[in-house]
Amino acid sequence: MGGNQTQIKFILLGITDRPYAQTPLFVLFLLIYIVTLVGNVGIITLVRVSPILHTPMYFLLTHFAFMDICYSTVISPRMLADLLSEDKTISFTACMMQLFTLAFLATVECHLLAMMAYDRHVAICQPLLYVTIISSRVCWQLVASSYLFAFLSAIIYTWCVFGGSFCGPNRIDHFFCDAVPVLKLVCSDTHSTSLLGVSSSLVVLLSYVAIIPTILSINSAEGKRKAFSTCTSHLTTVSIFYGACFFMYLFPSSHSSRGADKWAVVLYTIVTPMLNPLIYSLRNKEVKEFRTRQNGDVGRCSTVC
Repeated sequence: MGGNQTQIKFILLGITDRPYAQTPLFVLFLLIYIVTLVGNVGIITLVRVSPILHTPMYFLLTHFAFMDICYSTVISPRMLADLLSEDKTISFTACMMQLFTLAFLATVECHLLAMMAYDRHVAICQPLLYVTIISSRVCWQLVASSYLFAFLSAIIYTWCVFGGSFCGPNRIDHFFCDAVPVLKLVCSDTHSTSLLGVSSSLVVLLSYVAIIPTILSINSAEGKRKAFSTCTSHLTTVSIFYGACFFMYLFPSSHSSRGADKWAVVLYTIVTPMLNPLIYSLRNKEVKEFRTRQNGDVGRCSTVC
């Protein structure tokens, strides 16, 4: 690739090169995108209108849901358009901005997952100090710091990817400008990109290292069950998110596994944002209690009417 890099145009090869599969995939991903928007907007609305959900955990969850909406919106509309279009080119600037936005959103999500893990750690290991440690002010400070850190780290990450010289073909074997396929076109050293984003996963790990022994030390089986139930939704989300990420970014891929890599990315960029509202709305007892109250109110109203 010669000349001014800002004039470069990449070609996104997409999720599949089979024409007969593009229309069914368009319908599938469109439905997933709609469900993602409805589900995450529903979670945000539910938390805001329900006093029982005005807790630090659900405050963090609303930000997480908002990140899921943004994350899906950065990827899905472009992917849907490419499935029906023959022109799959994307400019250097647009590709760089897409990666920057995704790096920012992914970093915020990692930090929010770490904050949720810390919230569960304090709730289970230090319940008497929970209100003092996880106050409203602390929540706002943690969220604000995560946005600031994510912005700065996204700038560094994007510069590490796009700051080098491009000497390969302009074909990106992916359905969006992800770091791994873009780095295959870069000539210069890019090892520094592999260290970003590790700290939040360590916070999650260390939190549960402290949580699990505390839960196991509870004498009653009912107490253990209740303690584990407070962590189930978060653990499910963490497992899906980090499992797919680690598969994509920590394990070397071969030419034969490129299709598996793409579907792993689909899992954590498109499917996971759709599943998160379902996980939290179906598993959390507070949401169940709110829905039960709402159903009871509707039942009483219908009886009176």
